[in-house]
Amino acid sequence: MEEYQPHHEEIGFNADEAHNIVKECIDAILGGVDYNQNNVNQWTAAIVEQSLTHLVKLGKTYKLLVTCAVMQKSGSGLHTASSCFWDTTSDGTCTVRWENQTMNCIVNVFAIAIIL
Repeated sequence: MEEYQPHHEEIGFNADEAHNIVKECIDAILGGVDYNQNNVNQWTAAIVEQSLTHLVKLGKTYKLLVTCAVMQKSGSGLHTASSCFWDTTSDGTCTVRWENQTMNCIVNVFAIAIIL
């Protein structure tokens, strides 16, 4: 008699799903507002907290790290980079770039699989 094997979801981090979640959070918080240095700390905190909350609700077994940078548009260049040493079959990352007339926002999500 064969042992029942439950259906497993796809192995690995779904970057597209994470990207959509984060983009919706950014749109909800920054959509329709102009850059304001008095609000930017509140905005970045809300973006990372809401993104993390929605990502955790997916029920996947990951340790998650979410970063957010918001920069006023001034014509200056903005360059970012990251490097990870991990299992590329199960861990993953996604970067969401968002902008309006007055600011740029970059959110990074890093997901490290918890092996149970």
